[in-house]
Amino acid sequence: MKIYWIKAQAPRRVLALVKYLGIDAECIQIDAKAGGLKTAEYKALNPNGKAPTLVDGDVVLWESSAINAYLCIKEGSDMWPAHNPAEQVEVIRWLSWNDNHWARAVGPFYFEFVVKETFNLGPPDRSELVAAVPELKQLAAVLDSHLEGRDFVACGRLTIADFQLAAMACDWRRSDMPLDDFPNVIRWLDGLERIAAWADPWPVDKAGAPGASSKHDKLSSVA
Repeated sequence: MKIYWIKAQAPRRVLALVKYLGIDAECIQIDAKAGGLKTAEYKALNPNGKAPTLVDGDVVLWESSAINAYLCIKEGSDMWPAHNPAEQVEVIRWLSWNDNHWARAVGPFYFEFVVKETFNLGPPDRSELVAAVPELKQLAAVLDSHLEGRDFVACGRLTIADFQLAAMACDWRRSDMPLDDFPNVIRWLDGLERIAAWADPWPVDKAGAPGASSKHDKLSSVA
């Protein structure tokens, strides 16, 4: 099994799951700055020119939620409840809410403070975030209310929905996201940071440094 990745929020979801479940995978870091996502070879696997991409025999998948569901089915993990339709609906609800609402709200903050730094796009422009604050607070209130008395987003346990929703929001302090008034959201995000595979999902080379472009890394169980 191969997983192509860059150091960004969508691949983080997959790499964290791989590490959490102890999946033996060959993780191949793509040099996005050098155009690695746009090569003909890579786009033959992922026509979107984005990461992550999974290749497992004849199976080629892109989109992190689909990859994570596939990995859970393959490993027999109930982080994707393959044999419980009611729980599947609950997880899908939050995956959809993330992709259509939450990610759109937290995304501008993540872009200004994380993406720009990662790709050397200049300093954050806080003026670009003023208009994004009301929607973020509105949606944070929805999530905060849902998390009252809950440690996880769905099914009363850790699922791929938690990794999906937290992928950009986990950088809320670094990104100046206005979440201070939402204690349940903060408690949930801080709780995920106590999961070693989520706190540090990135593959490392044999020297212990972050995997460089074109380097391969076998992930072993570190749950």
